[in-house]
Amino acid sequence: MQRQRPRTVRVVSLGLTIGLAMLATVFFTANVNAGGPNDAPPPAQAENQLCLSCHSNKDLSVKLPSGETLSLYTDVNAFNNSVHGKQGQRCTACHTNISGYPHPPIAAKDARDFSLQMYPLCRQCHTEEYKRTLDSAHATELAAGNRNAPVCTDCHTAHYASKPNEPRAHISQTCQKCHSTIYDQYKESVHGAALLAESNPDVPTCEDCHGVHNIGDPRTNAYRLKSPEICSKCHTDKTRMKKYDISTNVMNSYVADFHGTTVELFEKQSPNQPTNKAVCYDCHGIHNIKSIKDPKSTVYKENLLKTCQQCHPDATINFPASWLSHYDASPEKYPMMYYINLFYAILIPATIGAMIAFIALDIARRVLNRFQKSGGDNDGRA
Repeated sequence: MQRQRPRTVRVVSLGLTIGLAMLATVFFTANVNAGGPNDAPPPAQAENQLCLSCHSNKDLSVKLPSGETLSLYTDVNAFNNSVHGKQGQRCTACHTNISGYPHPPIAAKDARDFSLQMYPLCRQCHTEEYKRTLDSAHATELAAGNRNAPVCTDCHTAHYASKPNEPRAHISQTCQKCHSTIYDQYKESVHGAALLAESNPDVPTCEDCHGVHNIGDPRTNAYRLKSPEICSKCHTDKTRMKKYDISTNVMNSYVADFHGTTVELFEKQSPNQPTNKAVCYDCHGIHNIKSIKDPKSTVYKENLLKTCQQCHPDATINFPASWLSHYDASPEKYPMMYYINLFYAILIPATIGAMIAFIALDIARRVLNRFQKSGGDNDGRA
């Protein structure tokens, strides 16, 4: 008798499951299909509850032609707490081919094919966002045949979409699903560590540099030439930089030297042409940026020569000392350079001014002499 109890329990459980499924089918069909064409549809909550009466079963799945098992389970609490659940979005708003039970068969060959068939439905509500994705690097990869290029549901999920910046760290963690190596570098950087460990709102996440839906290809010349402007969005913000005692003169000092002048010229006149002049990330790194006080930083004093030698292989040990590190010379910082600049700032205008005064006096003397000579000649004739 004791050996038969588990079997009895299984039979009873199976019977209850079948009974609930049949009951849900009756209610779903009655609510969705019954009545005339002008009858109002059932309330979203009631309709969704009918769907979830089956789809809340963790074991609910379907076998695809590829042999993969596609889970049809939806976590009720997670869905209700999602942006769609809170707004009362109907299941059938996305699953437009579902109007009753039994459902039409799934046409997808495999799980990825199912995602690629479903994600265009997002544009019904999110038209502008969808249009922007069409110009993105992800869409380009997808059009080229890369089935693994991310689509809407890969980043936002299908049933549990939340606001992407709540919490803000969720943004970079979403990108990690495809870009895991880059994420590992980012989380150890000065930006990533501050975001993930301290929830610092001032540091950039992936989308601050790469964009959101219209993500560009960072490997292009146009992106490289535009990159100093991306960095300047934060690093010229006086309010933000004041908190960390970081100079906001970075853009002006960069544009003032040969590197920045050339890059700015290329960006305006030939944005698609390559240039070998340094941009911010050539010196500071890309995803692995460290604090300038960190011994691992590429711009740490002991590492700076090696960084410069990437472009200047013949640079000597004194080469980095000629660079003022984005700061203006002052009596406190680079005093020798400050006083040399001050000396020439006085000497050059004074020299030019003295020359102009000398020339003006000489001209005045010549004019005066001419008038005096002309007056003397007139007196002699009289």
